[in-house]
Amino acid sequence: MRFLLQFVAVVAASFLAGLLSRSADGNVWLSLVAGVAGAVVVTAVYYGVVRATEKREVTELAGRAAASGLIRGTLLGVAIFAVVIGVIAANGGYRIIGIGDDPINAVGLIGFMAAAVTIEELIFRGVLFRHLEKLTGTWPALALSALVFGGMHLLNKDATLWGALCIAISGGGMLTSAYVATRSLWLPIGLHFGWNYAQSAIFGSAVSGNGEQQAVLDSESTGDALISGGQFGPEASVFTVVAGVLVTAAFMWLAHRRGNLMPRRRDAEPVLASTIDR
Repeated sequence: MRFLLQFVAVVAASFLAGLLSRSADGNVWLSLVAGVAGAVVVTAVYYGVVRATEKREVTELAGRAAASGLIRGTLLGVAIFAVVIGVIAANGGYRIIGIGDDPINAVGLIGFMAAAVTIEELIFRGVLFRHLEKLTGTWPALALSALVFGGMHLLNKDATLWGALCIAISGGGMLTSAYVATRSLWLPIGLHFGWNYAQSAIFGSAVSGNGEQQAVLDSESTGDALISGGQFGPEASVFTVVAGVLVTAAFMWLAHRRGNLMPRRRDAEPVLASTIDR
């Protein structure tokens, strides 16, 4: 029942956030404000419904870890994607043509991406993964929630089964493991934002089969789709999968070292010995 109440509440708030974003009607500055406002609304709803249904402090959204988690996560997400797209380019899968026709659009994408990634992290890591983990332990919950996360991307415009599988392995693993390592949602929100923003607003690539945006750079995918990711975007590249697996392994090693892994017992609780500030 707690899972259902939390899921419905966050989805309903996500619908409201979507209405806010659509009200911007293509205006860059309104998109920025509406997107950030939508992210704040959804976060507040998650905080309220979890506190009401679980009768506890919502430690995964602790205010003291917010700034550092978001900043470090964003920088890490941008850095990881920059490395991945650089490797793809070195192997003939990506080419920069020049500066984009409407680089100011990147400002509006801040709001759009802030709302989108916050919604996804609260649903998939905050609600789905947390409840699965209590039933199955950390590793099975990570695998199951990652598969659902990847499968959700099959609904996108240029979706492919391979692309969804890549999202499950790299994105689902990387973002969930970031949560497990810190037991905070701020780092995966920042990491997800940095990755998506770099991909769409800076490097001008398609995001998860959703097409390209007007970005700072005008670019194109070239060559073998296994390298470039094809129409789905760089997230369907084998190099993205490799990077995602490596980052996931690093976060899970850190989680193990901090005692944050939950065994397969219904009544087990992870040792919340770390935050992003640590």
